[in-house]
Amino acid sequence: MTNLYEKYNLTPIINACGKMTKLSGAVVLPEIADQVRESLDYFFDLDELQAAAGNIISNATGAESGCVTACTAAGITESIAACMTGTSLGNVLQLPDSTGMPNRVVIQKGHCVNYGAPITQNIRLAGATPVEVGVVNRTLPEEVYHAIDKGDVAAILCVESHHAVHKGMLPLEQMVKIAHEHKLPVILDAAAQDQRLSSLIDIGCDLVITSAHKYLCSTTGGILAGRKELIDAVLLQNRGIGRGMKAGKEAIIGAMAALQFRMSEDVEAWTMEQDRKAGLVVSLLSGIDGLELQIDPDPNGCPFSRARLTLTPAICGVDVFQLTEQMANNTPSIVLRAHHANEGFIYIDAIEMNDDQIELTCNRIRGILTSNQDTA
Repeated sequence: MTNLYEKYNLTPIINACGKMTKLSGAVVLPEIADQVRESLDYFFDLDELQAAAGNIISNATGAESGCVTACTAAGITESIAACMTGTSLGNVLQLPDSTGMPNRVVIQKGHCVNYGAPITQNIRLAGATPVEVGVVNRTLPEEVYHAIDKGDVAAILCVESHHAVHKGMLPLEQMVKIAHEHKLPVILDAAAQDQRLSSLIDIGCDLVITSAHKYLCSTTGGILAGRKELIDAVLLQNRGIGRGMKAGKEAIIGAMAALQFRMSEDVEAWTMEQDRKAGLVVSLLSGIDGLELQIDPDPNGCPFSRARLTLTPAICGVDVFQLTEQMANNTPSIVLRAHHANEGFIYIDAIEMNDDQIELTCNRIRGILTSNQDTA
């Protein structure tokens, strides 16, 4: 088989970071890849294909309907557009000029994350105006009510992500309650929360957006689940600003196959396997002076854990930033999960790793830390 790293002069990567868009998503499972490959040989009516996807999304999540977009980011923008236009084709064709439509989107300031681009930019791309409420570590219900009372609100946008601030933010359930009191829809960016889709729908979110290419292990795509009239309005955006965000057959077929696989998957066994790999990391790195190890559950409640590494630089000879850099600047490049480096710790996310890769990663870390101590 062709070695794509060599053919295109690319850097070999071991992914110890997790399901990251920057690292090209996930390794696509064979059960999904085979179905996607088969689809490449045929033509489909994309509207009919989206309808089939909607049925599967509904069965998998309990939502009224669903559809597939190019990615989660596209899904956010198209969902906001849908809440402004409804199913009026005239409104769809008018965007991004939202004159005469409700065009304000309320979002807690602690949810105004940058996931690779600012989420407030997703709002503006639809022709809407982001209305940030609260401060970065606290939102009061009165601030949300005040923003709504000013009028012309199209939707409330919430974010379930490790990027978002948790301290002091109003919980999703409360935001849904406030929104529905005012007959407003709640859009939820749940890009990496596909394992919680059903529960997020049950909370009452009107549109939930997740990635097909993270824990669902599919080709790149965004999966939307929610109320049928809003899903219909999202699909209508393909005749307007959503034209450049449309999903192709490989994305739709991949999402369908991934959701069908998920419905038959033994999630408990999958969780046990991820916990085993996190434990293997800890066992392979134990006994290094200045290195503190622990296993942390996913902060958003998904059913897996990660190994946390906390370094004492004076003993280890490097800090977490230097360790991350040295691990990446080698062959193969090993990418650690450094989201919390400024807090003094990093993670090894072993979900996309096999045991040989875990051993190689841990041996390299041990070599860096112990060699620095030997020469200190």
